[in-house]
Order: sequence, then C-alpha cells, then structure tokens
Amino acid sequence: MSPATYNGIMTANRKPLVWLHGKMKTPPMSPRARVEAGYLLGLAQEGVKLEMPQSRPMPDVGSRCHELRITDEYIEWRVIYRIDDRAVAVVDIFEKKTRATPKRIIEACRRRLAAYDAR
Repeated sequence: MSPATYNGIMTANRKPLVWLHGKMKTPPMSPRARVEAGYLLGLAQEGVKLEMPQSRPMPDVGSRCHELRITDEYIEWRVIYRIDDRAVAVVDIFEKKTRATPKRIIEACRRRLAAYDAR
C-alpha cells in the first residue's frame, strides 16, 4: 500500500482521511487529546468549517491547509491538514514548542503535499 492510507467508516457526506505523515496514538498523546483530534478531523470530513480556537488557516503551507490546535495537559499538539474535494489529507502531527510553526515543518508539509498531488 502507498504511504497514504485511508482510515474510517465512510458515509455519503463524509470524506476519507488520507494520512501523509504522523500518527495519533497514546502515548505520546493522552487518550483525551487523541479523541479530541479525531472528533475535530471527523467534523472536517463532514464538511464542517472549523475556526479558532480549534483550527486556523495555514496559507504558508498551501491553499485549503489548516492547523488543528489540541491542548493536552502540558503539551500543545498541532495537526496540519488540507481539505480537498474528495478527501481530508493529514499532512503532519507534531508537538508545538514555539509560538511560530517551525519552517522545517512547513517545508516538509509542502513536500508531502507536492508528492501527494503528483500521484
């Protein structure tokens, strides 16, 4: 199977998740944080437009890209995702330690999306 894997039960109004990088698992995420991230991604799959404080646009990564913000006890998690016509692509999951998203994360996300789009 390709690096992009499909996950979840599909309904008529729910787009599949395409995992380009990262995993949501316990540990390192707490069960509560993992459930929250899954719930928010599920809303995105159903076409719900998420806004602050749960999600914000990430135009530096690309068009239709967003960042989920998950607070987990003492850790801030971020999930970079893109909403496409047919799927929601999870591009990266990482622990955020600084105010700005590190440039290496942004560049890696751009590369993953370019490779995904080339397929």
